[in-house]
Amino acid sequence: MRHRITALAAALAAATLGLAACGSGSLEASGDLDSSKLTIYSAQHKNLTEAWGQKFQNETGIKVQVRYGNDSSMGAQLVEEGASSPADVFLTENSPAMTTVQRAGLLAPVDPATVAQVEPQYVPSSKDWVGIAARSTVLVYNPSKISEAELPASLMDLADPKYAGKWGAAAGGADFQAIVSAALAQEGEQKTEAWLKALKSNAKVYQNNIATMKAVNAGQSAMGVIYHYYWYRDQSLDKASSGNTKLHYFKNEDPGAFVSLSGGGVLKSSKHAADAQKFLAFVTSKAGQDILRTTKVKEYAVGKGAQSDAALPPLASLEAPKIDPFTLNGPKVIELMTQAGLL
Repeated sequence: MRHRITALAAALAAATLGLAACGSGSLEASGDLDSSKLTIYSAQHKNLTEAWGQKFQNETGIKVQVRYGNDSSMGAQLVEEGASSPADVFLTENSPAMTTVQRAGLLAPVDPATVAQVEPQYVPSSKDWVGIAARSTVLVYNPSKISEAELPASLMDLADPKYAGKWGAAAGGADFQAIVSAALAQEGEQKTEAWLKALKSNAKVYQNNIATMKAVNAGQSAMGVIYHYYWYRDQSLDKASSGNTKLHYFKNEDPGAFVSLSGGGVLKSSKHAADAQKFLAFVTSKAGQDILRTTKVKEYAVGKGAQSDAALPPLASLEAPKIDPFTLNGPKVIELMTQAGLL
């Protein structure tokens, strides 16, 4: 396997990947799945999944097809399908969906050589899946609406009545639910429940992270809770959705400094188990991790020796809380958010 990954790295080094290259010959399964192909269930961004899948397919000759969905629905689908699932590999944006599938006993152990390619802090204690990318929680704010000195010291401080009407978030999305799962793990159920009630009564709920950022940029909200890469992507383009904003990093191992892992796992029921393990080995190799930088997705690389986009502050500087992603409780978060009237 090491020889194959080395060959892949050499091939990737010879070509610069761009977003346009991802669109040629889409791997998306538009109809019935082809049982002869490696089947990936992906809740990750399409351009990133396509880049990984296309390069893996081109360099190995292993045919790949992708079925897309969001974290929670795709995780629930895999649990419902159980041992009859046609999926070989599951890729997530955030780890709670992966943990849901793992707790259902549906994941095969990841090859030790693959686990060894990822920095230890980005591997769950179970080692039944691995981190494939990371995104940081940030507070985007509009300096014309709130000064840096007035910003909350902690994510949990947003529940303070003085911030009522001044902030927003995409509460219905998997990204925000992952952030809530970190608050639950660190602060406990009682504090998280109170924080969610404050969100319901005092904050604005937006459709997604981009809508949240746009609202802050337009001055409709002073602050918004998002993931970092939406801001950095827009900043690298025309800044139309972020030009009036800045980012605030909570740091200090605060729940608001949570770094969420995108996960990759192999289904125990896979009919192409060896190829599925090869795919995960490629994604976590330096060659696969370099795609996070060369496709300009602005997510963090988590593989050993891989460099993230130069525009991003180093992961180590974010002072993220030390949370075992295996412990994040997605179902409990959904329960609490439903009780708060947010879902």
